[in-house]
Amino acid sequence: MIRHVVMFKFRDDADEAQRQAVHDAIATMPEATGVTEAYAIGPDVGLAEGNFDFVVVGDFADQEAYLTYRDHPEHQRIVFDIIRPAITDRAAIQFEVS
Repeated sequence: MIRHVVMFKFRDDADEAQRQAVHDAIATMPEATGVTEAYAIGPDVGLAEGNFDFVVVGDFADQEAYLTYRDHPEHQRIVFDIIRPAITDRAAIQFEVS
């Protein structure tokens, strides 16, 4: 299994509507791609200074399933049209889970 973790920092001028749009768009990805085994998203709850603002954690059966998700046209549209305009920083990793 491949676990994909991506974190975002929102721009200082990203308002609540823009942040909600990111959340709502990302929430559609499991159904849009049909390849996720498990999927969790959400904003940081503010327990530690300096954390990222938002996280996506997705589990995929194998590398092929992850690549299908990553390269899916709807995922690409969301990244370019909704996420990138709202963020200043991104960190991601994909790793094997047994």
